[in-house]
Amino acid sequence: MAKKNVDEMSFLDHLEELRWHLVRAVVSIFVAAVLAFIFKDFIVGIIMAPKHMDFPTYVALCEMSKFFGMDMSFCANELPFVIEVRSVGGQFSAHIWTSIYAGMVIAFPYVLYQLWSFISPGLQTHERRSSRGFIIIASFLFFLGVAFGYYVITPLSLNFLTNYTFADEVSNAFDLSSYNSIVRSSSLAAGFVFELPILIYFLTKIGLVTPQFLRKYRKYALVIVLILSAVITPPDIASQVIVAIPILLLYQISIYISALVIRRQKRRAAKANKKSIS
Repeated sequence: MAKKNVDEMSFLDHLEELRWHLVRAVVSIFVAAVLAFIFKDFIVGIIMAPKHMDFPTYVALCEMSKFFGMDMSFCANELPFVIEVRSVGGQFSAHIWTSIYAGMVIAFPYVLYQLWSFISPGLQTHERRSSRGFIIIASFLFFLGVAFGYYVITPLSLNFLTNYTFADEVSNAFDLSSYNSIVRSSSLAAGFVFELPILIYFLTKIGLVTPQFLRKYRKYALVIVLILSAVITPPDIASQVIVAIPILLLYQISIYISALVIRRQKRRAAKANKKSIS
């Protein structure tokens, strides 16, 4: 049976098409999760690496601390905590959920491809051409954000929280799910935050955002970024600045992208006017 033209498809046809794209996306996540489940040792090695002081980030921060004469907590032999499981099925549950989240990260480019396959038929030819490379760029930004969350936010958070002392009589023994939550949330949150330029691109395309709007509210964005940095990092100035800098750079890049989209739209409108006059 021939595939229907986009203009001929009814609302129910669009829903059916969307359903199959979602099914394929979910299946890809499931397959990636199964692979992550099978290669448990590799995934566990990644999850547990920030716990050890030979983690590349701790080594680099230790050298920086020595150079600037700052806090030397990054130069410790080990972080002062142990990881425990306090439920019968805790380790199996952690294995399942870790595999699922790993599957989401691994399958992200294919999920984007399914999203793009659903949206692109409704775009005009010049819009599809100008959006070429969307999957590659969006995937790159996502993986870059995940790496930033894993190598920067996670170590900063673990170092601060595990060295923080409320009372000397209280020892740090954390549940496995709590530890996994820090690694997972830091990495995934950063991955989605790094998608800001892509979001601004599409919001500009549909007319909801302009470069003037972004420039006008830049100071408010700065406040929001600092608040966001304070939420996802330890409450010390150095950590917040380290996290805030790339987010502010992404915001500035988003302004340039928005301006580029507006210029292209004006150029295209001018060409259309010349053709209509001639």
